[in-house]
Formats: sequence, C-alpha cells, structure tokens
Amino acid sequence: MIPENFIQSNLQGISFIGPELILTLAILLILLVGVLLPYWRHRILFTILAVAGLAGSVLPLWKLPQPAPDLTYLSNLFVWDWLTFLSKPFFAVVGVLTILLTQVTGEIDNSEYSECTILVLAVTMGMMLLVASTDLLMIYLAFETMGILSYLLVGIRARDERSGEAALKYVLYGAFTSGTMLFGFSLLFGLAGSTDLLAISQKVAFASQHPQDRLLLIVAILFFLAGLLFKTASFPFHFWCPDVYEGAPTPITAFLSVGPKAAGFVLFIRLFYPLFATGHDATIYEAVSGLDWPSILALVSAITMTLGNLAAIHQNNLKRLLAYSSIAHAGYLLMGIVSLSDLGLRSVVFYLVVYLFMNVGAFAVVAMVASAGGSEEIDSYRGLGARAPYVCVAMAIFLFSLIGLPPFAGFVGKVYLFAAVIYKKIYWLAVVAALNTVISLYYYLRIVKAMFLEKPTETIQIQVPLSSRVLLLALLVPTLGLGIYWQPLARVVSGMF
Repeated sequence: MIPENFIQSNLQGISFIGPELILTLAILLILLVGVLLPYWRHRILFTILAVAGLAGSVLPLWKLPQPAPDLTYLSNLFVWDWLTFLSKPFFAVVGVLTILLTQVTGEIDNSEYSECTILVLAVTMGMMLLVASTDLLMIYLAFETMGILSYLLVGIRARDERSGEAALKYVLYGAFTSGTMLFGFSLLFGLAGSTDLLAISQKVAFASQHPQDRLLLIVAILFFLAGLLFKTASFPFHFWCPDVYEGAPTPITAFLSVGPKAAGFVLFIRLFYPLFATGHDATIYEAVSGLDWPSILALVSAITMTLGNLAAIHQNNLKRLLAYSSIAHAGYLLMGIVSLSDLGLRSVVFYLVVYLFMNVGAFAVVAMVASAGGSEEIDSYRGLGARAPYVCVAMAIFLFSLIGLPPFAGFVGKVYLFAAVIYKKIYWLAVVAALNTVISLYYYLRIVKAMFLEKPTETIQIQVPLSSRVLLLALLVPTLGLGIYWQPLARVVSGMF
C-alpha cells in the first residue's frame, strides 16, 4: 500500500515540472499536426507551435514558490533552487532562437522540419530536467535524453552524407563517454548505498579520510569527467566537436554550441560542488581532503583553451573555426569552476548568458550567408562588407564580443572569469587565458579583414530577408547592451549562489 503522504507530496510536486509538461504537450500537438496536415504547406505553423510551446513553458515558473536550496520535489529527485529557476528560461530562449534560425535560413527541408522542431523541444526538455536533478539515476536519464536526441538532430538531413557522418561520430563518442560516466556513478552508489547527492556527499566526506576509499573516489571523479568534458567539448574529449559542428545543419550547430554545453557546465556545478567540495564560509569552497580535482580541471582548462585557439588559426571553414573557438571558450568557462568560490560560479552563469547571444549570432550570420548563395569558406566573405553591410557589421560585433573586447558583453564576461581565478590566486591560469585571448585576435580579425578590407570575388548584392535582419537585431541588442549596462544581469546572477 502506497502511503497517502507520499502520493500527496508527489502530486504537489507536479506543478514544479510545469515547463516540461507544457513542452510535452507541444511535442504531441506538433506530431498530431504533422500527421493531419501536409507538411510542405505548414512550415510556419510548426514554427509558431514550437515557439509558443517554448515561450509557454516559462510561464509556470512565476507561479511557483521562491526558490530555496532545500526545496525538493517528486521524491527528492529534483531541487527548486535559483540555478533551476534561471536555467529553465535560459534553455527556452536557446530553443526559441534555434527554431527561428531554422525557419529564416531554410537550411532544413520541409520534409524534415516538423521532426526538427520536435527534437529541439525534446532536447530542451531533457536539459531542463538535467539542471534540476539531484539524484544520480535521474541525472543520467536526463543526460541521455538530451544526448540521444541531439544525435538525431545532427543527422536530421537523412540524404546529406556529411550530416550522417557527423551523427555517427557524435554517437560513438557519446556512447563511450556516457557509459564511462555511468560507471563512475555506480562506484559512488556502491560506496554510499544511495543515489541521492546529499546522502552521497556525507559519505564522500567520510570516505576521503581512508586511503582505499579515496582511490575509489579519484577513479569516480575521472569517470565523471569523461561525460562532462565530452558534453562541454573540453580536452581530451573534444575531438568530435569540429566534425560534428561542420556536418550538422548550422542552426543545429548553434544549438549544440550553447544548449548542451551550458547544461554540461550546470551539471559540473550540481555534481562537483555538493559531492567533492566543502564550503568553509559563505563564499569560498575547498576540495574534499585528498581529492585535488580543481588542479586537474585547471590543467584541463589551460590545455582546452590553448588547443582550441591554436587549432582555429589554420581553419578556412567558418563552422570549423567557430567549433574550435567553442572549445576555447569551454576552457575559459572551466576557470570559473576551478576557482572554488561563489564568484567563480556566478562568472560561469554570467558568461553562459552572454555567450548565448554572441555565439548564436556568429553562427546565424554563417547560416544566412550560406542560404543567400555563399558558402561556409572564408573566401566567400572577401569584400562581403560592400555586398551585405548590415550582416557584416553584425558579424564583426559578435566576433569582437567573442574575443572579449570592450564595450561588448564578452568583455564583461571574461572580466568576471579572470577576477574569479585571480581572487583565488591562480595567477598562472589567468596568464594562460590572457595569452589565449591575444591568440584569438588573429583568427577572429582574419574574418573581419576578409569582410571589409579585401576585394570582393563577386559584385552581386546579397539580399537578406527582413526576418533574418530582425533575428540578428534580437541577438545584437543584448550583445551590445550587456557590455554597456550589465548590472541587472549581475544582480540576478549574484542571488544564485
């Protein structure tokens, strides 16, 4: 007989998964519409339904109680804290931008469009579940929901060989790393006898005092890193990134470069800070005795940003260049994780928000140029400033922000990350990051030089539709605005930790 209080508590917890329920209803509705109506006539209808579902998923959040670190629901599988509260709208925005970019570029055929919108909504739902999970089993289920459906998104163009090859590589790397991470979960379960993160954290603090258990914890941490470094495209599990980003449709590439990556960094915070760190005051943490994982991640951070920037120098395909740039930015974001402070965690969240707009914006320009008859090669951008000035000015702003130049949002984000590691006196990592920022100047400005300073290979003006211009404007405003007036976002982020 199931206890009545158990049933009551879980019924009350249903309201907390309102966003996921709305996304589920939107998916079912799109499936029904796709069956009943001819898809080639109703592409815009799928877009409206998907955007409405994503926008509607945010509405229940404002009706819920104020977030708190100890407010759990659905049998303690999830937590309703500020990280959950702010992450869900973030992923909804990522999904909306992806759907709109897919619509305006037309890169995905009508025959595949309804499936694409469904998969974007389903991956978004997986990310929302992942960031709220506080149970190892639920974390893995949400992680795989996000991952497996992402593989399908990459291979959505069934008749494109590059898309199929990219999907296969993504599946092989993903299966290996997620299986490795699951084995790490099993080690912790064997040690603690529980899948609840709070219960495991108490056992980890005790087990770290014993050499034989400490060895098991070190192995578990290394296995955890396999899955997390893969999802964030960090060294040494970054090899899939350039090939997958190049082979996938550009809107999907933009989605993968921000959504799952951000979910991976939130999972870093969810796993490593409760399990392998202790807070000895309100703002500073320390690694659990004998488990010096911040030093490992600091080294990974330095190698990731250096490898990404150096490899990007020789790229002529802009999607591959931005893929290596994405790897480098993962290295920058790891700086906030290794700083073991609230300032570091805030800097990660702040940078993820600004990274959303500037990175999606850069990929949006690549998609728009390709859809207007150009290509992804840098040669197609020679003299493009005279043929499509609005698009090229937007691209230059996004690239300047990715470099971290003032007065753009990327500059403020990097200041926060640098401040976090300097505050913790990890000076060598700050120096490496500064040198890498200088290196990135070369390949980003190479694109700007090609657009504005080189002679065009063609003289025909590129006509950019009004919908594409509006979407670029929607991405430009926060990229510029958060570089000039970032205090509101900083205040929101400061209340999270």
